[in-house]
Amino acid sequence: MTLTVLPHRDAAGLKAGQLYVGGQWTPARDGATWTHLHPATGEEIGEFAVAGAADVDDAVAAAREAFPSWGTSRASTRIGLLLKYAELLRAHADELRALQALDNSVPLSFGAIYATSVAAAADVFTHHAGWVDKAGGQTLPPYQGGDHLALTFREPIGVVGAILPWNAPFLLFAQKVAPALGAGCTMVLKASEYASFAVIRMVELLAEAGLPDGVLNLVTGPGDPTGERLITHPDVDKVSFTGSRAVGKRIVEASAGTLKRVSLELGGKSPAIVFPDAPNVGLAAMTTMGAVTMGLSGQACVANTRALVHRDVYDEFLGAAQGMAAAVTYGDPFDPGVISCPLVNGRQLERVLGYLEKGKAEGRLVTGGERLGGDYASGNFVAPTIFADVDNHATIAQEEIFGPVLAVVPFESEEEAIALANDTEYGLGAGLFTADSARAFRVARRLRAGTIGVNGFQVEPHLPFGGFKQSGLGREGGLSAFEAYTELKTVLMPLGEELM
Repeated sequence: MTLTVLPHRDAAGLKAGQLYVGGQWTPARDGATWTHLHPATGEEIGEFAVAGAADVDDAVAAAREAFPSWGTSRASTRIGLLLKYAELLRAHADELRALQALDNSVPLSFGAIYATSVAAAADVFTHHAGWVDKAGGQTLPPYQGGDHLALTFREPIGVVGAILPWNAPFLLFAQKVAPALGAGCTMVLKASEYASFAVIRMVELLAEAGLPDGVLNLVTGPGDPTGERLITHPDVDKVSFTGSRAVGKRIVEASAGTLKRVSLELGGKSPAIVFPDAPNVGLAAMTTMGAVTMGLSGQACVANTRALVHRDVYDEFLGAAQGMAAAVTYGDPFDPGVISCPLVNGRQLERVLGYLEKGKAEGRLVTGGERLGGDYASGNFVAPTIFADVDNHATIAQEEIFGPVLAVVPFESEEEAIALANDTEYGLGAGLFTADSARAFRVARRLRAGTIGVNGFQVEPHLPFGGFKQSGLGREGGLSAFEAYTELKTVLMPLGEELM
């Protein structure tokens, strides 16, 4: 049976996507458009505008014009907007999940799981609404000199350029937009060209919630020309980006001219460390392999794509992981029985297939290692893949593949496991599986990674998320994210007639 998503596209009533600039929906100045192809079928889903340099300039100008008013707006105004928007997100969750399935083929079944759900995005807005009237400065006693006040204030950083990835548009939209708007910044948001329709609808709902004109502007299109103009624009004060390390480095280079502030989340090669006393080795294997194959098909920055497994439970782990791989289902993302998706585009498909060939030379292929054919031949589907007996310095153990590929590395001691886990340029996350709480705490403290999960992992709206080393700069989530959209100002004020 030929796989198709066109009936779902027609039911959604998609219309051509436009730019949102200064409170108005508009086509690109030069009329340029992008035709989106569905990654599961290769079918044309729809078109949206490609913002050129002039369109980005218009969006930045609108954000700059809106900043003085929004940056000094009452806390109650910003709180009210964020809370109302959170309710609108919850009310439109099913609609948004369907749009995401048309964008990136993430199945509806996975879009209902908390971390990737609209509910999680709504909770992020609710959480940051709580910081608007609480993230303040200090009043400090004088250290020297005459009688005076020493005060600090937190003020919005200005115009923010925020660039979203395609794989988790709900959560990443929320993690960037909620703290930025809550802090009083104005924004130009760039959606990924591979997940624009869901983001366009999210912006429509934000306008419905009462967003003032110019406070948030949406541009769509690829990195060139849209993203490049945004990150190099002289009137953008901060860039927030989630995506590849290569683009992150380009943003750091582009920021040098004006010393833009940057927040970067740049992926990882996160280890799952399975000790022999793990409460359930089979469950540890299923959890690890599930994160690499279910839902996003390994296209997740924090997925544990390296499994460091003690030799005493090595074979048990591989058997359970192989069973998990066999249980993964593909196909129509609107089918409730489908639990995973294809790779996002043909370029990524070819990239992952190249890593599979390297893996066959670097490790022992346990399962997978190929593109899926038959009913799936028109999509970018790759079979869940396990390579065993991998050297930790192998390409497939060091580079972020962004596909359904698990590299399994054996170890014999706790010290060796820690050394292997830290022997990477990345440091986004890690997982530990052990029944020994002292070991869990001891190892977690020694791992060079931003988020450590013990016997499981989950996303929380109020906790900071980000990485060590080349996994990025800064954090998203919690107070640290809110403060990252502010500048700290010091004011010294004499209380008497004499100067300080």
